[in-house]
Amino acid sequence: MNAKLLTQSVGPWPMNTYVVICEETATSAVIDPGAEVENILAMTAGTRIDKILLTHGHFDHVDALDELLETVPAPVYLHPADAEKFGLQFDTPLADGLHIPVGNLTLKAIHAPGHTPGQVCFDLGDGRIISGDTIFVGGPGKTWSATEFAQTMRTMQAIVFAWPDETQFSPGHGLNGIIGQERPAFEAFLARGWDKNLYGDVTWA
Repeated sequence: MNAKLLTQSVGPWPMNTYVVICEETATSAVIDPGAEVENILAMTAGTRIDKILLTHGHFDHVDALDELLETVPAPVYLHPADAEKFGLQFDTPLADGLHIPVGNLTLKAIHAPGHTPGQVCFDLGDGRIISGDTIFVGGPGKTWSATEFAQTMRTMQAIVFAWPDETQFSPGHGLNGIIGQERPAFEAFLARGWDKNLYGDVTWA
């Protein structure tokens, strides 16, 4: 059975909040409650919110977390590296390869550092991956130092572009993408090389 995946663009930035639903058990998980709790709760209507999953700790992805927890006392999953960096509380540590049950579904955590040290993607197991701010259509997530960009590129080569071409990624901002459609531009970027001091908002072009 495939997951039902709902998306809501929230907040002034805006960013994508996701809800993964197991329709067999009417169980759901909220991913990245950035803003507009009332809209997030509307997406989960008719389900029991079992977990709150955070791709990373940036404020635009967690700004509505405390308010959501006032209504839904569900356990929060976060990578410890981002909990430490951003001073966030969590219940369950995300580790690479962790299997996360949502009703009869099983999501898998993929540690993908670069944008933040604890950035995590969630593999739905059906060719869809919620990628947070790891990768976007046209380029990787923003970095704030050359060291972070170097880590991002290691993540791109070893993890993200090791996914099959047909993999659909759902990012933290903007539109979904397909790995195979991004691969030519990424490989051209690799072939050209880049300045060792490069970081920031980088595109494959």
